[in-house]
Amino acid sequence: MIGAGYVGLVSGACFSEFGFEVDCVDVDADKVAQLRNGIIPIFEPGLSDLVARNNKSGRLHFTTDLAGSVAGSDVVFIAVGTPGRTGDGEADLSYLWAAVDQVAAALKPGTVVVTKSTVVVGTTARIRAAIAAARPGLDFSVASNPEFLREGSALEDFMRPDRVVAGIEDDRARRVLSNLYRPLNLREAPVLFTSLENAELIKYASNAFLAMKITFINEMADLCEKAGGDVQHIAKGLGLDARIGSKFLHAGPGYGGSCFPKDTKALAATGRKLGAPIELVEKVIEINDARKLAMADKVIAALGDAAGKTACVLGVSFKPNTDDMRDAPSLAIIPRLQQAGVRVRASDPAAMDNARQMLPGVEWFDNEYEAAEGADVVVIATEWNAYRGLNFERLRAAVNAPLIVDLRNIYRLIDLENSGFHYISIGRPEVAG
Repeated sequence: MIGAGYVGLVSGACFSEFGFEVDCVDVDADKVAQLRNGIIPIFEPGLSDLVARNNKSGRLHFTTDLAGSVAGSDVVFIAVGTPGRTGDGEADLSYLWAAVDQVAAALKPGTVVVTKSTVVVGTTARIRAAIAAARPGLDFSVASNPEFLREGSALEDFMRPDRVVAGIEDDRARRVLSNLYRPLNLREAPVLFTSLENAELIKYASNAFLAMKITFINEMADLCEKAGGDVQHIAKGLGLDARIGSKFLHAGPGYGGSCFPKDTKALAATGRKLGAPIELVEKVIEINDARKLAMADKVIAALGDAAGKTACVLGVSFKPNTDDMRDAPSLAIIPRLQQAGVRVRASDPAAMDNARQMLPGVEWFDNEYEAAEGADVVVIATEWNAYRGLNFERLRAAVNAPLIVDLRNIYRLIDLENSGFHYISIGRPEVAG
């Protein structure tokens, strides 16, 4: 497994849990040393125990020796980062090509090289060509096996996937990937074998479609606020239609994270480059960027004369059960509040260490009640379970003004009726408290 980041570490640990011997290779010697000592550099529920168990069993290894690991492997997964490129939005494949060069030099005959990183269509075919050019006459195969791991639920997604997508060109790649995912047969997880190009496009299409669902329900929430509707009832009515489904129909401050922002931009860039612009995805990106700023403006409007007032922001990670701050809505919301003269106090169960350097001027606190001291508004920005059962009496005693702006709709309206708080949520009626 080339790359011991989020995808590589989770995938490597899960494959070792299946009984395979796995090397996780990374260029970061400090990270490798930490992993060998059981220190996990990311927050993902259950991952620490899984790594420790398989490391102890001798099935899971961590190393910086890429050449030695590749030379001794039957299948090599490339799971390095492919961040969005500044400017044109295309995926930056520089880490991938650096890995391919090293893999090509060390590859033994008969090995299957699998692209696990999210890459634009045509990349795996280019990997095959690059290896063939570097090692003329070498017998090897390539495959594309995109990941569909949700941060915070990655182990469950790997062990109980909706589907496994495998882009292949020959029987050897089919056989190897079938064997690797055989433990999932007991759970009847479907494995879709298709072409390299189809597998690469499925990954991008899936994330773009989910981003569109989020954006659609957010726009419906705006309409509900004008029309007197309740977006949660709208979402339930939509979700009961089997053709639509209920997932990703939760109104909020816009999507963020490591996948949706960069993948929608990369897909849009690919469409433009190939002369087939995906205008719907282009519009989703535009709407989502504006959404985050609109949520800050919603808080500012609730404060009235915002300058000099204090906001308590609960949750800054892009979603619960992760410390990931990549494209988190809070990165747009908090600076907008600060620009309006609002003092920001914040708390998050996992992401504060990552957030401190990204959100200067914020005062950080270990729990929600400390953060709420003297606040004129409490903003729920991430739906951590810790915020779902707030003690309203204790919170009321801490704040300066009884105002909650819930950007995640984690409370039922009836819960706030006698709380003493003015409660403003997304796409639903306000509650006077």
